[in-house]
Amino acid sequence: MQSGIIFALLSLLFAGVNDVVFKKYSSKERSRGMYIFGIGIIWTFLQVVSLNIQNINFSYDFVTISYGLIAGLLLTVSNILLLESLIHIDVSLGSTIYRLNTVGVVILSFFVLHEPLGIFKILGIICGLIAVLILFNKGKNTFQNINFTSFFLIAVAASLIRATYGIVAKMGITSNAEPNIMLLLIALSWIIGGAFYAKLRENRFRITRKKILYSIISGILVFLIVNFLMLALEHGQASIVIPIANMSFVFALLISITLKMELLTLRKCCAVGFAVTSIILLAKV
Repeated sequence: MQSGIIFALLSLLFAGVNDVVFKKYSSKERSRGMYIFGIGIIWTFLQVVSLNIQNINFSYDFVTISYGLIAGLLLTVSNILLLESLIHIDVSLGSTIYRLNTVGVVILSFFVLHEPLGIFKILGIICGLIAVLILFNKGKNTFQNINFTSFFLIAVAASLIRATYGIVAKMGITSNAEPNIMLLLIALSWIIGGAFYAKLRENRFRITRKKILYSIISGILVFLIVNFLMLALEHGQASIVIPIANMSFVFALLISITLKMELLTLRKCCAVGFAVTSIILLAKV
């Protein structure tokens, strides 16, 4: 279990950095689909290199393929929705809501994976909901003529889908699916999903230097995030390691404030306090 926590902490650090990079990319009018497409290419390349270094054969069975493709679809959709929401909300709000998919993970872990649900986790769920409600501030998080509630709900949808991804990934592992091949399939899903979103939803498929640069940075970060999270899931309970990894919103907020992307307010401090409390309670055995 200790190694699982260490892997979860590493995933936390890289996720916090990537949330800020996501916000920087979304601060200007750029194709979200092309960004996901580019990240998928970099991630796939790194995943193939990793497989070769570990001498893992490219053997595909039905269980690995099915869980890999389902997980890939869920993670692709959740990240596209996160990017969309970050266009009009602070990274502190978007990251906190997204990472509080922990609440969904714990509930689904109880019903699907039959992992224990006690008083601490129930209190953790309540604290997590309070944190989101505190951050729900329409006043300074929206531009003129923008329906803030819509983007808030998009972030919530991204969080729920991300929670489902975590459970599917854990189910795949417990069903003896090959984790590394699953990750390769998930990375490939980003390429396909990003291309479709850029072409069909955004109606543009153009490559620029900025998109390439952002894609390389986030591609490396995403590779590290998911691989360390997968290792954490292999060595620990989903209801423990995922909550720890999801505390990355605190790191994202600190980076965002340091870079003067947003201001630290009493409201945010209170929300972070409740969110951290939520994570600690949810991570209790």
